[in-house]
Amino acid sequence: MQVSAADVIREALEDEIASGHLAPGVRLDELSLADCFGVSRTPVREALRMLSASELVELKRGRSAVVATLGMVRLFELFEAMSELEGVCGRLAARRLTDEAQAALLTQHGKCRKAAAAQDAEKYYRENAVFHSLIDSAAHNRFLADELQQLRRRLRPYRRLQLRSKGRIAESFAEHEVIVKAIVDGDGEAAARAFRQHVSVQGHRFADWVARLDTTFT
Repeated sequence: MQVSAADVIREALEDEIASGHLAPGVRLDELSLADCFGVSRTPVREALRMLSASELVELKRGRSAVVATLGMVRLFELFEAMSELEGVCGRLAARRLTDEAQAALLTQHGKCRKAAAAQDAEKYYRENAVFHSLIDSAAHNRFLADELQQLRRRLRPYRRLQLRSKGRIAESFAEHEVIVKAIVDGDGEAAARAFRQHVSVQGHRFADWVARLDTTFT
């Protein structure tokens, strides 16, 4: 899949913001960024618009942009909400799965397996996104899918960073195995439970990950 210049810039800035290297309130200058990435200002503007849609950047008058502030409580709330909505989506998918949707899900699960075996965090992240979108479709609830899409977009940089933690890709794929089995078996409650654990913000795993972030939450 061809990645646009705007996407390259967006991902680079997402990493800098999520890791704390670009602190809240820092001004993002279009011209400086264009020089840094060796591009025109057009893809920079597009990247900043995408980051604004994810609430990582605040666009000001006069085309200036600053890094937004995300508090620890807000981050927890967003992950908690996504965990619960993913659970609902998994339950519905288990009840409404068609043969066609099952075949697509199993094929995509195989692609996630290959990316996990290669320990390719970026490839796994992209295959994982398709995996989740297929389950959204299998749930046959457009409103729920739209809400999840917004949350995933907002949390995208933090979810990408999680996959770089030692052992997280293997752990994530193992969780996928449980999710797929529950959905294919038509066990809605098991699918919901597995999804909530997959996107869990409870206990030491989430706390340990946050502690590793080189950033200050307010």
